[in-house]
Amino acid sequence: MEALPRDTIVDVLEERLREDILAGRHPVGSLLPPERRLADGYGVTRTTLKHAFGRLVQAGLLETRHGVGTRVRDFARLGGADLLPMLIRHSPDWIGEIFEVRRSIGALIAERAAERATPAHRAELAVRLAEVRAAEGGEGVQLADIEVHRALARATGNRVYVLLTNTLFNAYLPVRAALVSPFTDPESAYRRLEPVVAAVTAADRAAARAAAEEYLTETERLMMDGLRKKEEG
Repeated sequence: MEALPRDTIVDVLEERLREDILAGRHPVGSLLPPERRLADGYGVTRTTLKHAFGRLVQAGLLETRHGVGTRVRDFARLGGADLLPMLIRHSPDWIGEIFEVRRSIGALIAERAAERATPAHRAELAVRLAEVRAAEGGEGVQLADIEVHRALARATGNRVYVLLTNTLFNAYLPVRAALVSPFTDPESAYRRLEPVVAAVTAADRAAARAAAEEYLTETERLMMDGLRKKEEG
């Protein structure tokens, strides 16, 4: 068995800094305190601090300029969707806005897939859908369901839809375990998704959009219910 990864001091510091930035303790546009003072405040070395800074610069939360210092970036104005996983870790209420985008993008992808899918795409969709029915356990069904949506995105012939699909799934990875409700029963998950694949296979754009909207609305309701129950519990 592979050993589980352990958090390093850099991991812990990165998380602390990230939370302090997102919570506004280091306001957008402000310069962070000098490195020595900040390192002392967090009880770490300057080397550890520099490693954490590097990660947060790469994530788009900080920007460093020689001779000026390290400034908190206006991530809400300049950031991209790659920030969503860390924003959800900080504040799960982002999930509702992600689901709104999921509904609109998902319906459009299904419509485009119905219009553009090749025989190879349709064959792949049939295989992926069958894997949903055959999957075991909530997590297994959930992952199989995700692969159907990736296949739908590929069937559009537009690589940007594939990237958007990946982005949306990555966005709710931090709370994925709480969103397993629609996937605990493989047969039910299969029946919810089958009309989408059937409409795409039949090249019926209107039916594909309608089926996707129904699927996305129902699974969103189930996932949000599961998330609320976890928060209440």
